[in-house]
Amino acid sequence: MGLASASLFSAFTTANSTCFLGRRFLHHHLFPIFASPQLPFSKICSLNPQRSSSSFIKGRACKVSRSQVEVEDNINDEACELVSGVELSIGEGADSVRAYLFKAVKNNNGTGILLLSDIFGFEDSSTRDFAYRVACNGYNVLVPDLFRGDPWAKDRPKALFEQWRSRQNLQRVLNDIAGSVKWMVDEFVAAGISKKLGIIGFCYGGGRVIDVLAQDEGTYFGTGVSFYGTRIDPSVAAEVKVPVLVIAGDNDTLCPVNVLEDIEKRIGKGTRVVIYKGRGHGFAHRPESPEEDADAEQAFNVMRNWLYDALAVDN
Repeated sequence: MGLASASLFSAFTTANSTCFLGRRFLHHHLFPIFASPQLPFSKICSLNPQRSSSSFIKGRACKVSRSQVEVEDNINDEACELVSGVELSIGEGADSVRAYLFKAVKNNNGTGILLLSDIFGFEDSSTRDFAYRVACNGYNVLVPDLFRGDPWAKDRPKALFEQWRSRQNLQRVLNDIAGSVKWMVDEFVAAGISKKLGIIGFCYGGGRVIDVLAQDEGTYFGTGVSFYGTRIDPSVAAEVKVPVLVIAGDNDTLCPVNVLEDIEKRIGKGTRVVIYKGRGHGFAHRPESPEEDADAEQAFNVMRNWLYDALAVDN
């Protein structure tokens, strides 16, 4: 196999392993209880490894850009890589954390990426769908359960949200993320497979991307991508030692543009902010209209090229 340590290989040969192709199979066979609007699979799950980006080309979806990231509109769409999926338990006893690992089976570039979910948790179809799309571009994507089996449910009364949030102790969440990072370091970095890890987060998870990178100080992570991160302490951003791509909409009251501008200045070091005109919270991984579909597709391409330049090229 060459691209995985013995323990990772063992994980993928268990009875719980599943190998699948295509997002229709993903939803109807692996996660049959979930349903959500889908983006065109053939358009978002492709990568031309011979090309990387250094300049921004205005596409059909991005109305306002604060970045110089290239979006490839003419990539030769090919069949998505086979992706295998397995559920894991990281840690032991009461400190163990459930997680799901997506791994590119063909042309795996060896790079590990940690994906932090929004408040709806690691089993939510939109989160796993996005993780699958990242993995099919050649990555190994780990999605941990940030909420210990207690994510926010869409059908809960909003009046109960603060009560739910109070149960999600930030330090406990960061400790669980640290355990997931250690697992990835052991599997990918210490084994000599991946030189640096990447990290992606949405909403609540997007805010934790900044926290994690600040604590890491460039030790293991080579870059991060934060989609409309919430509850970010801008003062923490000054401790981040690697470039960060930030994607958000200018209609997002949970992630104000002025806060992102402050974070961009504090991190510096090649950090880029891409703002989509007219878009609100969650558009990139939960598009709810054809217009949001287009912007979500382009945002995915921007992120894909960023990760390739920052991680895959170095490997």
